[in-house]
Amino acid sequence: MMKNILTYIFSALLVSFVLVAQQDSLSVKKDTIKTETTKIVKSTDSVATQTLVDDLAPPSLTDIISISKIFWSIVFFLIGFYGIKIITKILDVFAEKSANYRITIKGIIPVVRISGWVILIYIIIAGIFRPPASTIIAIGASLGIAIGFASQDIFKNIFGGIMILFDRPFQVGDKIEIGSYYGEVVKIGLRSTRIVTPDDSLVSVPNADLMSQSVSNSNAGEPNCQVVAEIYLPIDVDTERVRKIATEAAQVSKYIYLNKPIVVVFFNEVKERRSYLKMRLKAYVMDIRFEFAFKSDMTEIVLRELIKQKVISKNELF
Repeated sequence: MMKNILTYIFSALLVSFVLVAQQDSLSVKKDTIKTETTKIVKSTDSVATQTLVDDLAPPSLTDIISISKIFWSIVFFLIGFYGIKIITKILDVFAEKSANYRITIKGIIPVVRISGWVILIYIIIAGIFRPPASTIIAIGASLGIAIGFASQDIFKNIFGGIMILFDRPFQVGDKIEIGSYYGEVVKIGLRSTRIVTPDDSLVSVPNADLMSQSVSNSNAGEPNCQVVAEIYLPIDVDTERVRKIATEAAQVSKYIYLNKPIVVVFFNEVKERRSYLKMRLKAYVMDIRFEFAFKSDMTEIVLRELIKQKVISKNELF
């Protein structure tokens, strides 16, 4: 009996010892895991901190600019420059060969030119140099402030050029009048618009002036345009015969656009105490460039026929 009791006590002590040993082992393992976890967390924090410091550090100039990047930027610039020039030249040739679509094609040329330059600059900056966004923002802000104070008029003209391209009050090929200038629009640039006057003078008008002044457009994007020829006649002339002769002269002109009406009107005017009739022949020409040729033809043909049919005499001409 006593032997069994001692056996039970010994077994209980042995089990208790084993449980305590296992508990101590688990505690040691837990402490080890905590220590390793703490080391990993500290290591992760250190790496994250170092990465943040590296991100905030300014990039090296050699990382942005190198010989190879400069070389390829020059190559792409030359390709883009001559590519834009060739494309606009081809469009201009097609425009001159197509009378019906001349105005439309010429209106596309400024859009192609500006879009080409924007794409080219983007490729060079974002594709070749690839500076960090923070660098672009910092440089852009600095340049914007400096240029903004130094070149307010230039930016007004550039903004005016962009608004002309989107609002389209006129386009290349239109005949416009602004201030004392009248002529055909031959180029719409970012800074100025160029027009050729009837005496073949090239005038550059700042885009800011075009946006702030009234602009008269003769043909509004269409190849045909109304032309008015004026002839001064005696006050007692037979207006019916004059109207018939003028209308027939316009109908047989090689410049006439017959899909639109021909109108002949008369006005009584007094100059230097003398009254006379001013005949105005309104008709449309096929191409705006025929404006002055048509006026000259109408003046010569109508006066010649009036004298030939004895409606007026040479002495009655003004």
